[in-house]
Amino acid sequence: MKATWNGHTIAEAEKDDLIYIEGNWYFPPASVSQEYLRKSDTPYTCPWKGVCQYFDVGKDDDWSKDSAWCYPEPKASAIEIVKHSSGKDFSGYIAFWQDVAVSE
Repeated sequence: MKATWNGHTIAEAEKDDLIYIEGNWYFPPASVSQEYLRKSDTPYTCPWKGVCQYFDVGKDDDWSKDSAWCYPEPKASAIEIVKHSSGKDFSGYIAFWQDVAVSE
């Protein structure tokens, strides 16, 4: 699967390596081109997953605000819930939305 923004592939991995949570595909951190991400200061805490880190997605002077996010240190209970269904710990995995298209 891949995540693309403005014609740039910003993440790519085998579908089996991703985790599907609440309608979103989460990519392993190593599969994401970090040069397209910059940390956002937008605050958010999910009631069951914990503190979220948003990222703006872009390049040069063209950025899409808060189009990616991850949970660097999710709640232990969330890790267990996700592990039960996927077999994986989703800590640090990155999901995309808004201006980023995710496709197979």
